[in-house]
Amino acid sequence: MLLVLATRNRKKREEIVAILSDLGLLFGDLSDWPNLPEVEETGTTFEENARLKAIAVARGTGHWALGEDSGLVVPALGGAPGVYSARYAGRQGDDEANNAKLLAELAKRPDADRSAYYVCTAALADPTGHVHVVTEGRCHGRILDAPRGSGGFGYDPLFLIPEYHRTFAELSPRVKHALSHRARALERLRPWLRRLVQSNSRMGVPSDSGVGRPSAET
Repeated sequence: MLLVLATRNRKKREEIVAILSDLGLLFGDLSDWPNLPEVEETGTTFEENARLKAIAVARGTGHWALGEDSGLVVPALGGAPGVYSARYAGRQGDDEANNAKLLAELAKRPDADRSAYYVCTAALADPTGHVHVVTEGRCHGRILDAPRGSGGFGYDPLFLIPEYHRTFAELSPRVKHALSHRARALERLRPWLRRLVQSNSRMGVPSDSGVGRPSAET
């Protein structure tokens, strides 16, 4: 069965595929549908944006779609960067500028203000655009005063996991996939995806078809 990921972010795709690779799914993403327009993230919450992406991509491709929205929340900054994490400094996906702005915002604040957490919300929609389930995962940590590590993306070089004394950018993919907000959201989605794969298998549906759905709805 084909599951279309509502993203053109190669690194995000790689993380999702690594976490869900054992389910027997085939994965596509928006790079496979270059004519589909970008989904405007007009929501004010991670859930709203995840739903927008899942619905638009499911309807646009005719396949089951996974919409995911994630970001960094710093309570001392009123929740910023929040849903604007990818464009915090103005331009979409400019990790270096986003990190620089975050460091500048925290530069004159006390150490206690550096507590932060990552949030990931995932939404699963069928080919008609009906959202069946929404899950959320969080991972708590702290923001360093300088980047460390070369792995990951986004704010990962600044996001320290205190228990490991390492940033997300310093952790191995295996460890990050066990701890991250994205991994936790997708693990909660796993039972739905497993039922979906089993349903398609029982129906004898080709693996690249969008037909079939879990027996329960949310």
